[in-house]
Amino acid sequence: MPPTPLRVALVSDTHNLVRPELLSFVQGCDAIIHAGDICDPHVLDQLDRVAPLTAVRGNNDRGAWAEALPVQTVVEIGGIAIVVVHELPDLRGDPASQGVALVVSGHSHKPVQEMRDGVLYVNPGSAGPRRFKLPITAAMLTIGNGAALFVEHTTLID
Repeated sequence: MPPTPLRVALVSDTHNLVRPELLSFVQGCDAIIHAGDICDPHVLDQLDRVAPLTAVRGNNDRGAWAEALPVQTVVEIGGIAIVVVHELPDLRGDPASQGVALVVSGHSHKPVQEMRDGVLYVNPGSAGPRRFKLPITAAMLTIGNGAALFVEHTTLID
């Protein structure tokens, strides 16, 4: 029997707001990745109670708790390497040549998914306070058999 696919919630730009819709979205996932602009450690505490959490520091994250977070990190989940960074200009290295399957970023508040040089780049959008007229979103990554990737953006609030 093949292993059950892993579900990894991709979240960014919560800006000190953990919506009930976000908590419902992440329930039952195997891991959570937060791509920065957390703004208060209680956000990380709440998400970490749901599933193992990987987070990076965003440009609005300040204080000792934020300094402890990396600007960029690599996490392996389900046999794939995932780079997490808040702003793409801060991305160090060449993901394609380093065997990275996925780059998760935030900052723009715009949900994006695109393939570049064989690497999937995903911005889950913003799960925090509404900015401009953008939707409140997050994304769910599904990993199967150590390679198959599928990312679906979800609008938490229109």
